[in-house]
Amino acid sequence: MSASDHFDGILYPSIEPYETGMLLVGDGNRVYWEQSGNPSGKPVVFLHGGPGGGTSAWQRRFFDPEKYRIVLVDQRGCGKSTPHASEPGTSLRFNTTWHLVADLELLRRNLGIERWQVFGGSWGSALALAYAQAHPASVSELVLRGVFTLRRHELEWFYEGGASVVFPDLWEEFIAPIPLLERSRMIEAYHRRLIDPDPAVHVPAAVAWTRWEAETVTLRPDPDRVADAVEPEHAVAFARIENHYFMQSGWFREGQLIDGATALRDIPGVIVQGRYDMCTPIMTAWDLHRAWPQSELVIVPDAGHSASEPGIARALRDATDLFARDA
Repeated sequence: MSASDHFDGILYPSIEPYETGMLLVGDGNRVYWEQSGNPSGKPVVFLHGGPGGGTSAWQRRFFDPEKYRIVLVDQRGCGKSTPHASEPGTSLRFNTTWHLVADLELLRRNLGIERWQVFGGSWGSALALAYAQAHPASVSELVLRGVFTLRRHELEWFYEGGASVVFPDLWEEFIAPIPLLERSRMIEAYHRRLIDPDPAVHVPAAVAWTRWEAETVTLRPDPDRVADAVEPEHAVAFARIENHYFMQSGWFREGQLIDGATALRDIPGVIVQGRYDMCTPIMTAWDLHRAWPQSELVIVPDAGHSASEPGIARALRDATDLFARDA
């Protein structure tokens, strides 16, 4: 079954973009963007996960193409944006949360959009929150999935051993490339290998890092997803960017995105969270909803983390349909 067939009856039909471009954002970076759907429709921007995941064609399908002007963007260093983080010598010095927030605001202005809905999952939820808290007047609504705010205990849960209580077999594969004496700080240990210029060092590390996430984000195993994720070029960019952000806790103060939720009080929002999300456990979505009581929290009882899971996908479409009613 193809990815397209997987969503038949849940999401909207596949569509092609009517416009694509590369936005010069400075520091030698060019950011890929595209528009699809209705050019006169309600603007929405899709923020992918990772960081470093890039966008895919199926992500256009969360939005009614007759009602939405759909903007997809590949964040710095990944997808179709350049320079790609998998290329030798690519620097991540100018790839931070606040560079990405500035890129989004530049893109909004360049597209002539006054306000847009911001739709983000996993890391995309963190970027959406950072953007909305910095530019609340630019945001009409928020749709968030698998909420992740890069607090220390969130990172430690998934990358320092917490999730090993559920996936001990997969955890053994994740720690295998790291010598025993370095395993008390896995993010740092992987960082040393991912920045090594030797492909014999950084490629296996990137594949192991990416495989751990790909194997644990769905409630049931998805071998096709894992195979796509560990393709070396994708894996190197994904792991390098993701690890780079995690080393810096996203350039957030501890708890910043939850504490800053008061800035969202005038922004309608829906939070979609899988009950059995092992990557970004429900505790964070719950904390955000309590800090932002104006939001609606939808807990999907039979789902993990991935937007590709039917229950998650259906809840996300319901959220975008809700906000399109007056479009």
